[in-house]
Amino acid sequence: MATNVYEGMFILDSNRYGRNPESVVGQIPKMIEEIGGELLVSRLWEERRLAYPIQGHRKGTYWLTYFRAPGGEVAGLERKCQLSETILRVLFLKVDSRIVDTLIAHAQAGPTSSAPPAEKEKKHHDDVEEIDDEVEVEVLDDEEVDD
Repeated sequence: MATNVYEGMFILDSNRYGRNPESVVGQIPKMIEEIGGELLVSRLWEERRLAYPIQGHRKGTYWLTYFRAPGGEVAGLERKCQLSETILRVLFLKVDSRIVDTLIAHAQAGPTSSAPPAEKEKKHHDDVEEIDDEVEVEVLDDEEVDD
């Protein structure tokens, strides 16, 4: 059976992850190894509010992985994830062999942002104020509009 590289995006229970991150994340490589797979990259993506509640949860911790596994075994991994109490949702995508190295290098590099979000927001706010200072607005009376 051919082995392929897969991208796995896991949405984890944020409450459990917050209490014991090592335990929650530690089950992912174990499940991959149980199906004969090899973990290539595993890292936190982000924590965010969910578009709709999943099993009563409004927030989720997104965990990104890249792994190599036999093609026929991924369905079994998906089933294990469905049975897990800490994994709310999972999505596996087969990665095209031409872009595997690029995706893995990008995932290992981590977030692309060089500034923390609070600093980026402040900078954006300052930019908006500068633009507002440059704009002149002429207010017309109703009589001037009718002319």
